[in-house]
Amino acid sequence: MRDEMVEPSRTRIALADDDVLLREGLVSLLERSGFEVVGQAGDGPELIDIVGKHDPDVVIVDIRMPPDHSTEGLEAAKTIREEFPRTGILLLSAHVEVEQAMELLAAGHRIGYLLKSRVTAIADFIETIQRIVAGGSVVDPLLVRELFAARHRNDPLEQLTEREREVLALMAEGRSNAGIAHRLWITEGTVEKHVRSIMARMRLPETPDDHRRVLAVITFLDSR
Repeated sequence: MRDEMVEPSRTRIALADDDVLLREGLVSLLERSGFEVVGQAGDGPELIDIVGKHDPDVVIVDIRMPPDHSTEGLEAAKTIREEFPRTGILLLSAHVEVEQAMELLAAGHRIGYLLKSRVTAIADFIETIQRIVAGGSVVDPLLVRELFAARHRNDPLEQLTEREREVLALMAEGRSNAGIAHRLWITEGTVEKHVRSIMARMRLPETPDDHRRVLAVITFLDSR
């Protein structure tokens, strides 16, 4: 996960939501922020068609779309991940719906999940898109906090200290060690110690890349 940002003017976006007013509002917001919206759709198949024709950098897709308003948007996102693996995906939902999105979130790169209420925080919304384009993964911090509050007795995170939980929550937002250090006003070395402790307490294996950071977040999400 990285903190590098990508200029909006270089980013091409496709958007899918069956709520026309919300969709048009998002298009207007994105274009005012310097992004290029290459297409918008009201359902999953239309979005997939747009991706095939215009090759956007990121797709923003509502999890629930026609015809049944269940997981049609999520299924479209899975298809896009399989057929166009370099395309970033930002899932939007009006509700906390982690269970269905676990498989995509576990991919750990170019993937994000935001509650729709977060879109009104424009700076955070734009930053989320930039993080996904840069190769990171982002999970809505409100979602993270709610899931922490709902942990049960067999939670594999039970052994974590309060500070380690704070570090893990920031990891879930896609923050690098430097980003976490800046947010918590501690040194990068201290963050690294916390990360190592989190991995050890959660019994996650050493790897040559940052995938176990994603595994830590996914383990948390899966432990509700």
